[in-house]
Amino acid sequence: MYNKILVPIDVLEDELTQKVIPHVECLAKLSNAEVVFFHTLPVASAIVNAYSFGFDEFKDKATVQTEQWLHKLMASINLPQEKLSFSIAFGNPRDEILHIAEELKPDLIIIGSRRPNITTHLLGSNAAGVVRSAQTSVLVVR
Repeated sequence: MYNKILVPIDVLEDELTQKVIPHVECLAKLSNAEVVFFHTLPVASAIVNAYSFGFDEFKDKATVQTEQWLHKLMASINLPQEKLSFSIAFGNPRDEILHIAEELKPDLIIIGSRRPNITTHLLGSNAAGVVRSAQTSVLVVR
């Protein structure tokens, strides 16, 4: 059914991530699918403006911390480790999720939704943007 599942997560939203994981485990086991976790680190305008004042060091530290968190998450998942991988990008989460989905061509995107309101049609803004624009199936977990 699925060969590759993309799972965008926010490392700062552990509770939401823990809601997504059972769905990932179940669907990946049923299909023997590869799972790619994806996290986007924000690039605030203040950070961009600080480029000449050590942005590369900030990026390296943020990336290392995120990689450590993702390795810990993958070690806790009940799936073969060779089927798990991750990717990290800097930018707008919705845009980066859509970009990596276009690049990886997953059969399914599993995304958590948080902070729903009427302006995002009762989904989190990133989840809503992915649902509207993705070229593949999206499972939204609450």
